[in-house]
Amino acid sequence: MRRTIYVICNNIRSRHNVGAIFRNADAFGISKIYLCGITPQPDHARVEKVSLGAEKTVPWEYAKRAADIVKKLKKDGVQIVALEKNRTSHPIKSAKFKSRVAIILGNEVDGVRGALLKQADIVVHIPMLGIKESLNVSVAAGIAMYAMRS
Repeated sequence: MRRTIYVICNNIRSRHNVGAIFRNADAFGISKIYLCGITPQPDHARVEKVSLGAEKTVPWEYAKRAADIVKKLKKDGVQIVALEKNRTSHPIKSAKFKSRVAIILGNEVDGVRGALLKQADIVVHIPMLGIKESLNVSVAAGIAMYAMRS
């Protein structure tokens, strides 16, 4: 089964991270990226430099509020997955993904928070073996895309 995967980037600050997320999305056949809030759009030179043209091959859309995109996708039957480590999150390898899924990526400092986190059908995390508790958002995005594609 070829899963349909969407990526929701909420308030990601770094243009380099956005470019790298586009490269990951191209590599893993992501259907669409939603850029929300303060997330930079691909028309910036730094995004294009890192994405190496992936901004032209992966469909994308800007929305002011990620919650509006989540609501629309849920209405269309898409499973909403937040990538965030918290008390209720599940290791990504043990999660059961549906045929249509959207993953929410949060801000580099604050992650996925508040009402947006509550809208998720499931919260998953990437288990860490080292001392640090998190990865760069673009690295985590690539790992999550791979796990969801497998």
